[in-house]
Amino acid sequence: MSERRSPTIRRRRLGAELRRRRESAGITIEAVAEQLECSASKVSRIETGHTTATPRDVRDMLRIYGVVDEESDELVQFAREARQKGWWYPYNNVLSGAYVGLEDAARTIRTYEQQVVSGLLQTEEYADAVIRQGRSDLPVEEARQKVRVRMGRQSLLTQDDPVNLWVVLDEAVVSRPVGGDAVMRGQLQRLVEVAQLPNVTIQLLPFAAGAHSGMDGTFTILSFPEPGDPDVVYAENAMGGLFLEKGEELKKYDLIFENVRAAAIGPEESIAHIATLAEEPLWKWRPRGSPRT
Repeated sequence: MSERRSPTIRRRRLGAELRRRRESAGITIEAVAEQLECSASKVSRIETGHTTATPRDVRDMLRIYGVVDEESDELVQFAREARQKGWWYPYNNVLSGAYVGLEDAARTIRTYEQQVVSGLLQTEEYADAVIRQGRSDLPVEEARQKVRVRMGRQSLLTQDDPVNLWVVLDEAVVSRPVGGDAVMRGQLQRLVEVAQLPNVTIQLLPFAAGAHSGMDGTFTILSFPEPGDPDVVYAENAMGGLFLEKGEELKKYDLIFENVRAAAIGPEESIAHIATLAEEPLWKWRPRGSPRT
């Protein structure tokens, strides 16, 4: 078991194990709910990892499935671990969904970004500008907490067991001065620095690539070290994002990422271009309101 396995991934794995045992026993969700005197939706949410099961819930479900003794004890212990609090728990009020918990357990993260630098690569000043501009209605303290979480996530890149991160950035990301000139220059310099880490790969998808397979939007593919934990795709939208886990969805996004990666310029050339932009940014060449030639 990975040392970085988060409570979120434990809950997801436990749900999959419970579903497998229920199906092997040939019992419907409705029948389980009736015996547990709960709703079928609760059983379903436990199996999909969206609800944390109590150790008693797990023991009762396993009893219905005919799973006893050591196997039952192991899964009950898994339920206890799934109820532990991740480092991000104090910030739950500003988080939406389970993304941070899944990210915390990932072995490999592949992401394509259309508009902003990936959260794991943002400077504090850039993150603050993105969050405040994106949600101008946020209370000041809530915005600060979101920035703290984003900065906390970045330890994944430098800890003893770091995540492997592969990022493809659309050229628009490095061409737009988010936060103003100084903030954006600092962000570009940060990209150059973090690209030196052996576990980080950054590529730019240039405007010259034209139409490409990633034009439907930003997405992230999370892969985990345990074979029993299938990949997850997180597709972002204005309301936060959507988790995709079906086999055909995963294959589709694997292909999209490979196509986007292939259309992008190589990592060394990408970083060299970003370093140049940090010294001579595009927004200095074309002042706001000036006509294109």
